[in-house]
Amino acid sequence: MVVLSLVLGLSEQDDFANIPDLQPAGTQPNQANAQGDKRLPAGGKAGNAVPVQGQPPHDESDRKTEPHSSVSDLVNSLTSEMLMLSPGSEDDEGHEGVSRENLGRIQFSVGYNFQESTLTVKIMKAQELPAKDFSGTSDPFVKIYLLPDKKHKLETKVKRKNLNPHWNETFLFEGFPYEKVVQRVLYLQVLDYDRFSRNDPIGEVSIPLNKVDLTQMQTFWKDLKPCSDGSGSRGELLLSLCYNPSANSIVVNIIKARNLKAMDIGGTSDPYVKVWLMYKDKRVEKKKTVVMKRCLNPVFNESFAFDIPTERLRETTIVITVMDKDRLSRNDVIGKIYLSWKSGPGEVKHWKDMIARPRQAVAQWHQLKA
Repeated sequence: MVVLSLVLGLSEQDDFANIPDLQPAGTQPNQANAQGDKRLPAGGKAGNAVPVQGQPPHDESDRKTEPHSSVSDLVNSLTSEMLMLSPGSEDDEGHEGVSRENLGRIQFSVGYNFQESTLTVKIMKAQELPAKDFSGTSDPFVKIYLLPDKKHKLETKVKRKNLNPHWNETFLFEGFPYEKVVQRVLYLQVLDYDRFSRNDPIGEVSIPLNKVDLTQMQTFWKDLKPCSDGSGSRGELLLSLCYNPSANSIVVNIIKARNLKAMDIGGTSDPYVKVWLMYKDKRVEKKKTVVMKRCLNPVFNESFAFDIPTERLRETTIVITVMDKDRLSRNDVIGKIYLSWKSGPGEVKHWKDMIARPRQAVAQWHQLKA
């Protein structure tokens, strides 16, 4: 078991600003903790996490929090089997076989010690998590909340480059009367750690504790669901890929977008698209479209050719980023698409279709993601 003391009072608003709201259900009881696993005592002054002797250092002591992190960006990970279009087709407004992307699942256990008035939550492992990084993997960790309290959280270590992580970490909520516990909802949020930008949400699980037999430790396997704060879609982008094996090239045609997320105060955006060619996680070449002023359904119809030797295809990723141009401040990211052998199901389908149909422009709608 991992041993760590933690005192309530650590408040990181950006981490929980978009966690689903619940009706307040009383206040935290007051009792300080002395020892144990990762503990969240009820009440007390703000303090720092203090590792106990023998405790290995946190995987990411320099983990930083981004000021506008949204728990629900993963809603945009709901990919569809987008409508496949032959070049020139105008029938592009529908979807065929809409399906939800698999976000993986998580195993955890929860129980209550009546003698010590302590709720125990153990985060065990996760399986089949989606890849969020260029390299086709993720760096997952888990945040634990007892809703409706959003101000205080506990979290696991980061597991580097692992889509099937094992944590086996235990967390204690001490001095917590049972009548208060059953008014709470256990909320687990799995995220992909990113050292240089905000952490990407992967999925969530929530269980009302009044529906759990807490008299003994209960173990659960739960499918991760898209985070549900209702921030809405980032929009979709229609693009085509054309692979020419004899010329060792791929032509990316940015066709048009629809229902883009408004990023400006006036309820609109000034979108343009950046296309990055990546090889083994390194940026090789960048191209971009013109800016379309005040438009949430822009039509670009711009093509870009990239030289890609056949032997490099499996290590190549094409990153499509839809941006909102801002004259007075930094441009905002509306959403991204990662195209490679190792992306999400919809992206992999497009990539494989491109390979299977050489010298043909294969078009597909893609949901923009965080």
